[in-house]
Amino acid sequence: MGELQDKAKGIANEAAGNVKQQSGDPETRAEGRAQEKKGEAQNLSGEVKGALGDKI
Repeated sequence: MGELQDKAKGIANEAAGNVKQQSGDPETRAEGRAQEKKGEAQNLSGEVKGALGDKI
């Protein structure tokens, strides 16, 4: 994936994770935390790709 795709998917996963964390169900809240962390990692991946540019 490219820089912008990683960042977009990361933002979407973070947002979806935050919504799930508002649930009263402990299992859904845990899924939300995991999805938010996945989004943070995707966003970071996009930032790294952007910083390295054509070097990767």
